Amino acid sequence: MSFTTLGLSDALLKAISEKGYTTPSPIQQKAIPPILEGHDVLASAQTGTGKTAGFTLPLLHTLSENPKEKYRPIRALILTPTRELAAQVYDNVRAYSAHLNIRSAVIFGGVNQKPQATTIRRGVDVLVATPGRLLDLQRQGLVSLKRVEIFVLDEADRMLDMGFLRDIERVISIMPEKRQNLMFSATFSPEIKKLAHGILRHPVQVEATPENTTVDAISQKVYRVAKGLKAGLLTKLISDGKWKQVLVFTRTKHGANKLSEKLKKAGITSAAIHGNKSQGARTKALAGFKSGSVRVLVATDIAARGLDIPLLPHVINYELPNVSEDYVHRIGRTGRAGAQGEALSLVSADETTYLRDIEKLIGLKIPVSIEAGFEPDPNASTKPEKRQQGRRNPGKAKSENSAQKGNTDKSQARGRRTRNRRSNS
Repeated sequence: MSFTTLGLSDALLKAISEKGYTTPSPIQQKAIPPILEGHDVLASAQTGTGKTAGFTLPLLHTLSENPKEKYRPIRALILTPTRELAAQVYDNVRAYSAHLNIRSAVIFGGVNQKPQATTIRRGVDVLVATPGRLLDLQRQGLVSLKRVEIFVLDEADRMLDMGFLRDIERVISIMPEKRQNLMFSATFSPEIKKLAHGILRHPVQVEATPENTTVDAISQKVYRVAKGLKAGLLTKLISDGKWKQVLVFTRTKHGANKLSEKLKKAGITSAAIHGNKSQGARTKALAGFKSGSVRVLVATDIAARGLDIPLLPHVINYELPNVSEDYVHRIGRTGRAGAQGEALSLVSADETTYLRDIEKLIGLKIPVSIEAGFEPDPNASTKPEKRQQGRRNPGKAKSENSAQKGNTDKSQARGRRTRNRRSNS
């Protein structure tokens, strides 16, 4: 099958060709036709399989086929959980609409709101947003969702993990009841299916691959190692392998900073990316990693969904996630678009339970190795450490640090400070 058989406009086909794509991925083949027909869609696919184009292309086709008045109200809203993912989706929207009379914008916290508000005021057809900044601007009267025709909830499971349920409900309450709804995610838990039942109307359900499976192109391996020897082993693997681009995951922000400094002292260029970093610092770190000036990017799970790095060869779990599904999303940063990738996990005794849960989730026994000089401690306890970053209460919405300026009443300011303290990791 080629993109020409899906019913997309010539302008979109031209943009697709310019990006070098010729054949739609399985999720695109299954999702695009029912979206073009106007159905609500519930879609599940592995990360890195083209979900973004799966909803972006038919969304742009529908809007361009039904142009509106010169004043441009927001006609499509794409809601994402993180700033990085919002920026990535926006880049896709902008690229695919290159030959269409479609305006788009992205808004998220951590940066000055004024340029975002100015762009929206000029008229925007497609808005990509994170929940916190969207609701902040809406409360100030700077964003109206009264004319939304298509609503996309991207990475819905991550939304709930991060505590955005109430924000999602608030966003839905200020949109028209009559609209097309699309829900895309890598995995679907019972909670997600319950949420979908409340949003989608007679949805077409599509699934490109079984839930919680990992891409075949990713080679997975576990290194059993003593907890205190992990940094040394990581340095050896990177140096001996002469790896030039490595994404490393830790469980905590402090751990990411600490590991990044250790790598720098070992002569390996590194940067950390997490929720306590300013948006400017996060953008700079990611740009350096993509350009090659930064060899290792150390990240918390905020990066597991929003990073799109072409041909990323190596992902390393310096610490296993205590939420098993996050393992799927972490390693899904490599092996994208059919490319080969390698995912290694450095597992100490106290992570044994996490490893067992992950293998149960993905239905795969991951091969184990032990590196000489970095052997595991036979006397170490296999009891997990106290969890520091597990699933959050989905009933407590958590917004990004919006870093706004301007006059607000005291209650709005207090609410914003509370949300900022709970900024994502």
